[in-house]
Amino acid sequence: MTAPAAEGGSDASGNESGSGVAVLDRAFAILNAFGPAEDGLTLTEISLRTGLYKSTVLRLLGALEHGGFIRKLSDGRYAIGPQPLRLAARYQRSFQVGPVIEPILQQLSRELGETASLYVRQGDQRLVLYRVEPSRAVRVSIRIGEEFPIAKGASGKVLLAFTDSDDPRWTDVRERLWAVSFGERDPETASVSVPVFGASGEFVGALTLSGPKARFDMASAVKQALTALLDGARRATVALGGMGERYDVSLAATRQTGFTVPGQGANA
Repeated sequence: MTAPAAEGGSDASGNESGSGVAVLDRAFAILNAFGPAEDGLTLTEISLRTGLYKSTVLRLLGALEHGGFIRKLSDGRYAIGPQPLRLAARYQRSFQVGPVIEPILQQLSRELGETASLYVRQGDQRLVLYRVEPSRAVRVSIRIGEEFPIAKGASGKVLLAFTDSDDPRWTDVRERLWAVSFGERDPETASVSVPVFGASGEFVGALTLSGPKARFDMASAVKQALTALLDGARRATVALGGMGERYDVSLAATRQTGFTVPGQGANA
């Protein structure tokens, strides 16, 4: 946590109008101060988390509130406003995969009873772009727009494999077109993930099934999930104009007797 700058320092100088970039940096710092599970923050909490003076925070909060990025709650705290949600919807549409991916996610979640998602890479994070959760009480619950470290989880492995194409650590993932994880991000959660490609062979995202680790403790359950995911990714790739044939070898392998899953039963 960063303490506010000393009196007379750059933050207290009132030079926001002198540098538009600095103003934006401070505004982004305020928005990033809000954690995913927090309903609201006080002015003091925002000041402490950003290292900005309360006077500076208050001025920027006013501008952000006017633009719909921040809203003031009845108890005096501040929360994220509706504008980021509108921008998120535009961000989703910019990928132009929603009409293709969402029906496949719904089918996967309905038939296998687990959370189905599409992840994309954002720097060193993996972001939930689309997701469908099952109706069952015990499930993996994630939110659209939520971010997780890319170094953990099956979807992170797929994202790294197909965005860092020269990294030898992910050669196996690139060759077999899938990755699994057992208790990496959350010790009680397991996930299976496969890549989706576009018309020119470009990597679109990681199609993923996540559920309680106990429901993925048998090779047959992972095999079923992998087969469904690979089939779903094949259909999505074809619908986006890509070549579905690249999945044929992987699909055939998962259907073979004696198919094994690397790392199953461990925190692989």
